[in-house]
Amino acid sequence: MIISDEELEIRELLDSDKNYLIKWLNDPLVLQYYEGRDNPHDTEMVNQNFYQQDDNVTCCIIEFKKKAIGYIQFYPLSSQEKKEYGYNDLEGIYGTDQFIGEIEYWDKGIGTRLMKLMIEHLMYEKHSEKIVMDPQAWNQRAIACYKKCGFKKVKYLPKHEYHEWELRDCWLMEYSK
Repeated sequence: MIISDEELEIRELLDSDKNYLIKWLNDPLVLQYYEGRDNPHDTEMVNQNFYQQDDNVTCCIIEFKKKAIGYIQFYPLSSQEKKEYGYNDLEGIYGTDQFIGEIEYWDKGIGTRLMKLMIEHLMYEKHSEKIVMDPQAWNQRAIACYKKCGFKKVKYLPKHEYHEWELRDCWLMEYSK
C-alpha cells in the first residue's frame, strides 16, 4: 500500500491487475478521457504501457472499499519535461496521470479524495516542491476536480497530446505549497 484513508487505497500495480487495465482500457466511456477511443488496449499494449515503465514511474491501482476501480501513476519529471514546462531550475517536481475505470464510481467525489491523498503523499512523503499534470483543455470535469484540490492552470499547451486521431490542447496545472 502506498497511501489510504478509511475507504480509498492507492497500492502498487500487481501482475494480477492486468485484467482490470484491459477491461477499463476497452471501455469507450473511459477511453474518451484516457488514451482515446482510437486506442483500446489488448494484453500486449497493457504490458508495454503499464508493466514496462521507467523505474522512476510508480504505477498503482486505486481501490475503493477493497474494489479495484482505477489507475494512477506518479513520477519525478524528466529533464526534458521540466524544460518543456518551464521548470528548468527546480528539483522535486512530480507528475501524475490517473483515471477511474469503473464508471459507476464517477461523479461521487472519489477523484477529489484520490487527488488529495496523492497530494499528501507527494508533498509530505516524497517532499515534492510542485505537482503537475496536463489534462486536455476540453476535459472540464477533470479540471474542476483538480482546481477543487488546489491545482491552478499555469500554462496553455496547444496541440500537446495525441488523442482520438488529432493533437489536442491541454492545460499545465500545478499544485504547490
